[in-house]
Amino acid sequence: MPILAQVAAPDPNLALILKVLPALVVILIAAAVCGRLALMVMQPRVLGEMVAGVLLGPTLFGWLFPEAQAALFPPEVRPVLYVLSTIGLTLYMFLVGAGLDHSARTPGEVRKASVLAASGIGPSLLLGAGAGLVLYDLLSRPDVSPFQFALFVGGALSLTAFPMLARILYERGLENSPLGRLTLLAASIDDALAWCILAVLSAMHLGTGATDALPTIGLTALFAVVMLKVVAPLLRPMGRTVARTGKLGPTAMYAVILIPLTAGWLTDWIGVYAVFGGFFAGLAMPRDPKFREVLHGRMLEVVSTLLLPTFFTFSGLNTHLGGIAGGAMLLAFGLILAAGFSGKYFGCALSMRGMGFGWRESYAVGALMNARGLMILIFINIGLAQGMITQELFAMLVLVAVLTTAGALPLYKLALPDRLEHGTKVEPVAREPVEVRSNSS
Repeated sequence: MPILAQVAAPDPNLALILKVLPALVVILIAAAVCGRLALMVMQPRVLGEMVAGVLLGPTLFGWLFPEAQAALFPPEVRPVLYVLSTIGLTLYMFLVGAGLDHSARTPGEVRKASVLAASGIGPSLLLGAGAGLVLYDLLSRPDVSPFQFALFVGGALSLTAFPMLARILYERGLENSPLGRLTLLAASIDDALAWCILAVLSAMHLGTGATDALPTIGLTALFAVVMLKVVAPLLRPMGRTVARTGKLGPTAMYAVILIPLTAGWLTDWIGVYAVFGGFFAGLAMPRDPKFREVLHGRMLEVVSTLLLPTFFTFSGLNTHLGGIAGGAMLLAFGLILAAGFSGKYFGCALSMRGMGFGWRESYAVGALMNARGLMILIFINIGLAQGMITQELFAMLVLVAVLTTAGALPLYKLALPDRLEHGTKVEPVAREPVEVRSNSS
C-alpha cells in the first residue's frame, strides 16, 4: 500500500519538466518561424528571434490568449527560463570574447578604430545621458539617482551589436577588408567601454553608496587581471593542441565549458553579473585562429539555437509595450530613439569622413555601428534584474534594440549598394571615396 501511494503521488520534478518542455518547444518554434521570416525580408535571423520573444510576451500572445500564455509560462517556469537564459548569455558572451581578433592590423588601424569608437560612444553617451536627465521624473525608479539613471540610458545607447556586426561583415566577405576590420575593432572597443559603465553602475547600485561600491569595482578589476594575465597563459598549450589536431578533445571541451561557467559564478558572487565573467573567460582563450574556428564550430550553434531564444522570450515576458502608450510616453520613447540613433549614426559617419573615407562608406559604417541587437538586451536585462530601471524604460529600450537592428542592413545597403561595395582600393585617401576589396571577389 505505501508503494502504491508513493507511485500515485505526483513527482514535483516530473511536474516541472512537463511544464518547462512545452514552453521550450513553443519558444523554439516561434524563434525558427520568425527567424525564417526575417531572412525572407533581408534581415538577420537574430532579429526575427528577438521579435519572437516580444510576441510571446504580454503585448501580443498575452493580450490575445491570456489564459494560454499563463498556462504556458506559469510562475514556476520563469525561474527555469531565467537560469537557462543566464547560462546561454554567459556562454554566448564567452564566444564573443573568444572570437575577438586583433591580429593582421594595418598601420594606424588601431588609432583609427579608437577614433571611430570614441565618435560612436561619446555622442551616444552624452545624448542618451541628456535624455535620461530630461526623462528622470517620468521614467526612473525613486531609489535610483539622476546621475545613475542618466548614465544607464547613455551606456545602453552607446552599445553596438558586435556579434551581429561581425555576422553581417562575414556574410558579405568584408571581415578582413580595411573597412570591416576597422568597424569590428571600433565596435569591440565601444562594447567594452559600455560593459565597464554597467559594471560600475551595478557596483554603485548594489552598494549603499559610491564608497561601498569600491570593493566590488576592485574585485572586478582583480578578476579581469587574473583572467588575462594568469589564466590566459595557462590555456595556450591547449590552444596549440587544438590548432594542431583540429578538434576539441574531452579535456579541452570540459575546460571551455567549466571556465566560462566558473567565471560567471565568480562575477555573480562579486556582484557584476555572470555575462562579464563569460566575456573575460573568452578573452582569456587562446588567440589562435584555428582554435577560435573549432570552438565556434562546436558551441555556437547550440548556444544560438537553444539558449538565446530562451533569453529573448524571458526578455519578452518582461516587455509590456502597453505601458508606453499615451502622449508623454511616446514622446519619451521618441526622444530616446532619436538620441541613440543620431549619436551613433552621425557621430560615426562624420568620424569616418574626417579620416578620409568617402561619404558612402562613412554612412555605411554609421548604419552598422548603430545596430544594437542582442547586446543592449543583455545590458537592460541586467538593469531590470538589479532594479536600476523601470518596466516602461525596459520596454522602450527593447523597441530601440529592434528598430536600430532592423534599420542597420537597409541603411548600409542604401549607402553602399552591391555595385559599389566591392572595388579595388583598400585604403582611404584623404577626402576621396574609398572602395572596399572583398575576399569573396
